[in-house]
Amino acid sequence: MCNEEQPDSFIHMMRHSTAHLMAAAILKLWPEARFGVGPSTDNGFFYDIEVPGNIKEEDLNRIEQKMRSLKKHKVTFERSEIGIDDAIAQMEALNQPYKVELLNLLKDQGTTAISKELEDDNLAEGDLESVSFYKTGDFVDLCRGPHLDHAGYIRHFKLIKLAGAYWRGNEKNPQLQRIYGLAFKTKDELDKCIWEMEQAKLRDHRRVGKEMSLFTFNDDVGRGLPLWLPNGVIIRDELEHLARLEEAKDGYERVVTPHITKEDLFYRSGHLPFYKDDMYAPMDIDGDNYYLKPMNCPHHHMIYGHRPRSYKELPVRLAEYGVVYRYEDSGSLSGLMRTRGFCQNDAHIYCRFDQAKDEFLRVMRLHARYYDLFDIKDYHMLFAKPDMNKLDKYVDEPEKWRAAMDVIVQAMEESGYPYREEEGEAAFYGPKVDFMIKSAIGNQYAISTNQLDFLATDRFNLTYKNEDDVDSPVYVIHRAPLGSHERFVAFLIEHFGGAFPVWLAPIQVVIIPIADRHMDYAHKVQDALFGAGIPTGTGTVRVKIDDGRDRMGKKIRNAQMQKIPYMLVVGDKEAEAGKVAVRQRAGEDLGAMDLSAFIDRLRIEVTTRKMPEMPEA
Repeated sequence: MCNEEQPDSFIHMMRHSTAHLMAAAILKLWPEARFGVGPSTDNGFFYDIEVPGNIKEEDLNRIEQKMRSLKKHKVTFERSEIGIDDAIAQMEALNQPYKVELLNLLKDQGTTAISKELEDDNLAEGDLESVSFYKTGDFVDLCRGPHLDHAGYIRHFKLIKLAGAYWRGNEKNPQLQRIYGLAFKTKDELDKCIWEMEQAKLRDHRRVGKEMSLFTFNDDVGRGLPLWLPNGVIIRDELEHLARLEEAKDGYERVVTPHITKEDLFYRSGHLPFYKDDMYAPMDIDGDNYYLKPMNCPHHHMIYGHRPRSYKELPVRLAEYGVVYRYEDSGSLSGLMRTRGFCQNDAHIYCRFDQAKDEFLRVMRLHARYYDLFDIKDYHMLFAKPDMNKLDKYVDEPEKWRAAMDVIVQAMEESGYPYREEEGEAAFYGPKVDFMIKSAIGNQYAISTNQLDFLATDRFNLTYKNEDDVDSPVYVIHRAPLGSHERFVAFLIEHFGGAFPVWLAPIQVVIIPIADRHMDYAHKVQDALFGAGIPTGTGTVRVKIDDGRDRMGKKIRNAQMQKIPYMLVVGDKEAEAGKVAVRQRAGEDLGAMDLSAFIDRLRIEVTTRKMPEMPEA
């Protein structure tokens, strides 16, 4: 959200310096405060702290005012270097146990790595014999730096929220308080980010999902396992219908695979050696261990390999909306954005090496078609490569890695879509490309992953007969342009703020009779809409009659609250003339319209998948 892709050195330094300024202010107000870590972020900073009695939301203004006072007095950021044993003693004397733990980690293991979530590289530098400290007012911190000379150089900032955070990202450790802040060069940038965050609260998929009855969670079912309600299932059905149509254009064939599998298959695929921590525990069935599947790929490989293949058949494209299960730490679960069970828009392409570039390019273009359809303007690819110096983390096949990376780079260059590279984040079996997209209010998400796999060929004996009738290896492309139903629906809820385009809306039309005597005509309108033959992913137009006892104005407001695209008000005049009085959810009154004209309008919006106008981020 409101981030800069590659912040310059000043903004990074300013944000990290502002984190230290906040810690110094907190120490002034709560002298017994204990500090965890406080890195910069894409739009500001945070600090994890422990304070007796806890800091309250209303305290944020006090902290901010103290920060501004320190800034006004241009409190300095003074660097010093100290032996590691002396540093430990100093932090013990200051009663900072979390800093002591980090220093002992640095001393014993040569690293102060906290967790994947934090990835804070600002904690220390040096050679295990000495470490660097920065002093800001009374606050002394283990830190690599660099920092600004003094707080007077800090520009515009604001503290925005409190949250809980387990120390070092482990739910078995103490829970600290995390205080988030924003920091920007200009007030306009800060104000824009604050607006985007306010919009994000209004559009939060958990809030909107509850209001619109799209999904729910229940601890009796299990954390991270969503229950889709009828309105949410409609959105899923429409997305799957869209995927079926688009994939048919690109020559995909649909398959279905089971939810559980014997463990031998996952040893064969490499998931158990490399991915076990992300899988659920095994189940003993008739003496064999079975696992809930975390991926669909091994099953698709078995389908590809169930009979010999000729070079004339390739590429083979197998698609499935397959449900998978992955164990996620409780602290990382977040509504539909991160779940333990989800349904992927999955497919695997089996092709010759000379076809791999064109197939990968075709996948990228399918992504772009979807993004154009959903009016997603801002997206780029993130090319995740292996760290070739750490092949213990990956399959140790350097030449195959290089060949696969060359294929992907060629495809990305030819696509013309923007991309950047990131080392050390590849899948264990091959390089991957993540598509990063931004919603209408500027939030950025990794929505889908596409991988080029050279490992499966050997492990599953995936071959084809070439022109000389000789077995030759295939390359496998893993792709999921719409990601999972769960994550993509969460994104769309935010992107549209729940005001889905007509073709995707759970209820497309509500008919509002003015009085009971207009019910017969309301049913005739409903029957006409049902019989109009407008194709949808659920088979027909989704229309209901509001036959409640509320007055007409209240019914209109109720429909607007439910974000229903069209309201058709019918009374004596409309019944006599065969018309409907048409209102839109945004409040626009389109006036009386022949029923046939409204049906034509609805047909065009549904069949063309017309998008509503989006707000400017």
